[in-house]
Amino acid sequence: MTTLTKEIKQKKQPKQGMLENVMEQFENAAELVNLNPNIKKILSVTNNELIIHFPVRMDSGNVEIFKGYRVQHNNALGPYKGGLRYHPTIDIDAVKALAMWMTWKTALAGLPYGGAKGGIQMDPKKYSLGELERITRRFTYALGDNIGPEHDIPAPDVNTNAQTMAWIADTYMSTKKPSERSKNQHVVTGKPIGSGGLEGRDRATGYGVFLTIKFWAEQKSVKLKGKTFIVQGFGNVGYWAAHFLEKEGAKLVGVQDAFGTIVNKEGLGVESLLEYTKENKGSVVGFPNSENRDKEDFFGLDCDICIPAALGNQITEEKAHQIKAFLIAEGANGPTTVEAEKLLLERGVAIIPDILCNSGGVIGSYFEWLQNRNGELWELNEIMERLQKKMREVFIKVLNVTEIKKIDMRSAAYVLAIERLERTYTQRGVFP
Repeated sequence: MTTLTKEIKQKKQPKQGMLENVMEQFENAAELVNLNPNIKKILSVTNNELIIHFPVRMDSGNVEIFKGYRVQHNNALGPYKGGLRYHPTIDIDAVKALAMWMTWKTALAGLPYGGAKGGIQMDPKKYSLGELERITRRFTYALGDNIGPEHDIPAPDVNTNAQTMAWIADTYMSTKKPSERSKNQHVVTGKPIGSGGLEGRDRATGYGVFLTIKFWAEQKSVKLKGKTFIVQGFGNVGYWAAHFLEKEGAKLVGVQDAFGTIVNKEGLGVESLLEYTKENKGSVVGFPNSENRDKEDFFGLDCDICIPAALGNQITEEKAHQIKAFLIAEGANGPTTVEAEKLLLERGVAIIPDILCNSGGVIGSYFEWLQNRNGELWELNEIMERLQKKMREVFIKVLNVTEIKKIDMRSAAYVLAIERLERTYTQRGVFP
């Protein structure tokens, strides 16, 4: 057990408990690959942890102080890469966990990136668009050279979007001399198409979730047509995963968001639901021909496939026994606790792990970064084909390891990611 893990176990349980989760997953995988103890020490800790307190003037004229984070876990394979989220539950432990997951995710996907994560501790619903812009720009300015197109590249995450990325890119580029500004456009990914963004980046994560479900179903000779599924979180990831599954003939029968839980055994039309949320302040509650359910009942809904696409630690030990789905596809980062996963695997429930399932987003980000860097423009069909090809390659590698080593998919994904990092350190050595 590493020093960091001991510290975590001794101290009070963090709010989200994700750091303890990711460390236990790492420990298990390190044991499976017999990871070099020295490399294990390096990978057990983060490289840099930044906490920033910064003032922003509100519409009222008052000044509020915000707390922002950027954690850079490891950059052995390339620049740090990871999203920025705006959420009231963010703390340093949660951001450290998310940064570590990004390291494993980029390593598994074979990308030239390391792992990072960041965000601001706030509820964005409480602020006007003008206030959100000032908060974002002030945070970007405070980060300074801790981010950069060849150093650390943020992307959208929970409660951030293409507009957020456009503000960050513009602010960052404005701090450079005029002749250097255009060279820095790829400081973030997930930008609007008109500002150097990638066509299809909006759907890349959700499409990746769908693809991994489709690949799994093909391997198991399961037809998706007529299968039922539920989605927790009807944001970008949840919507696009549902969109593609419905096109494949599957039926959305339950959705949970921050406002409530709705059910219809005959199916909730994905596109109609999206249009409804746009008119209903983002909420799914009250959607025609649906009935409300208690929040606690969501994971116990009758379905074949469950897609947690909201926050971490949603499927806990207490909820694991409720699940009726035969497949869980992790659209969110760290939605299943270690204890819950053990119970689910014992029951024969298959889990497509987050670092594989939702990696379409970072693969799409890599394509955008390359486009900006090389001054290229790719068409949507070409992008979706590349994404599908890349995700299929990674999925097959994970599946092969599960069969050869007789282990679950998460363990196999970790084995591949950690072995890639170990090779890099073994070849390069440790300075000096």
